[in-house]
Amino acid sequence: MTRSAPRLILLPGLACDARLWQPQLAALPADLQVHIADVHTRAARIEDMAALLLAEQEGPLILCGASMGGMVAMEAARQAPSRIAGLALLGTNAQPETEALYQLRESAIAVFERGEARSLIELNAGFAFHPLQAADPVLVKRYVDMVLDAGVESLVRQNRAVMVRPDARTHLPALRCPVLVLCGDGDRICPPEASRELAALIPQAELVWVSDCGHMLTMEKPEAVNATLNGWLAQVRAALG
Repeated sequence: MTRSAPRLILLPGLACDARLWQPQLAALPADLQVHIADVHTRAARIEDMAALLLAEQEGPLILCGASMGGMVAMEAARQAPSRIAGLALLGTNAQPETEALYQLRESAIAVFERGEARSLIELNAGFAFHPLQAADPVLVKRYVDMVLDAGVESLVRQNRAVMVRPDARTHLPALRCPVLVLCGDGDRICPPEASRELAALIPQAELVWVSDCGHMLTMEKPEAVNATLNGWLAQVRAALG
């Protein structure tokens, strides 16, 4: 029996949507039937998001997740390792939430619920981007508009999901599929140490740095991300035969 070809599933980060992956869509192989998932908008926990993804997408999958999307991808690999043909983790973190960040998110949720999301998101945009890209008002506005479009309910729910996320470090060493760990060298939200830890935990992981780039890799450095993803995907497909 011939094994079916894998589909490439793109998983957006917290409060992000298909716009996060817009610069990638035309560049990725069309025959992989690229699909942008929205499970993070329809479940309240990382575990449930991953389960929903696996239930809706049949057959072998190549998962490419950014930030919270990477957390969902790692959890899907824990739940159904035999179905994951490849895992690309962009600017993400395998650790559970720290107490300091937990409290910071609680404070942010209070701001969102007071109806003051815009001021906080505009402030945080400076941390999401590398200083070189943070100086681009068009790019920053695109990000701010996308996050605000998620709405207060989704902002709160998704932050709470990240706050109680599982510790992915317990299962990552058992992964046997090809894994790409991609990180901006100036990421201040999921810092380089988190990506180094990820790559060290996974025996066959490839760690790639994107120069002069912050947390929003796909928006900040689309050409570098596209080239890296396509090179890695070629390796994954060659390995599958």
